[in-house]
Amino acid sequence: MGEWLASWRFLLSRRWILFFVAIIVVGAATWWLGEWQFGRLDDRRDRNAVIEANENEPPAPVAEVLAPGEDVEATEEYRMVTATGEYDVEDTIVVRYRTRDGVGGVDAVVPLVTEGGTALLVDRGWMATDNRAISPDELPAPPPGEVTITGWVRADGTGDSTEVTDSSVRAISSEAIGEALDREVYGGFVELRSEDPEPEEPLEPAPEPELDEGPHFFYGLQWWFFGILALGGFGYLAWDERKHGPRGERRRAARTADDEPATRRGPFSRSR
Repeated sequence: MGEWLASWRFLLSRRWILFFVAIIVVGAATWWLGEWQFGRLDDRRDRNAVIEANENEPPAPVAEVLAPGEDVEATEEYRMVTATGEYDVEDTIVVRYRTRDGVGGVDAVVPLVTEGGTALLVDRGWMATDNRAISPDELPAPPPGEVTITGWVRADGTGDSTEVTDSSVRAISSEAIGEALDREVYGGFVELRSEDPEPEEPLEPAPEPELDEGPHFFYGLQWWFFGILALGGFGYLAWDERKHGPRGERRRAARTADDEPATRRGPFSRSR
């Protein structure tokens, strides 16, 4: 037993202790990354459950779901709502850098002013264009006069991309757009599904929400596999050194043998 333990004494060397610490760090990191991916999978499943539940609900008046200055609740994401009002075309906002199937384009967001005066931000859809400097008046016009719309409720974007510059943004935020237009708006926005009356030139509607679970499950397994592989590699290298000695010493011994003069190898040694 003592001899067996002595054969593993090299693991107490500084080199192997540092190697072991590195493997522990790698293992902890891959475990955390795997947990993070499985957490994202749970979030995706919760989101899908909300969407599927809201799909079966009839359209609700917008005032029953949204309120001025309030964030969209997670349970209301993709809830179908309806609203009636008039589009304020002069306050159209261009949402730039919207790509579909590799084709560049923009979305058109137009405030729909309801009877009470509060505006609902309506993402009327997407238009393909290579013109990154396209202005609001170059977009297809919405129907004039009183319009009734239905659409999906969406939560506001966040970050610097929501800053309104020259009537354009990269992400939609009711708070940022409301401040830029100096008007009261409902929290969140709506992705248009239908307009009554219909416009002369429609935009392409937002795509249906994806209800798949994404790659998160396999990504989580992949990170855990990397962690197991690192621990297994440490075990193999430790076993290899115990059985055959340090790899560095073996390489040096091999080079010494290759450099040994032929006369010292004996008359029957084969040259390499």
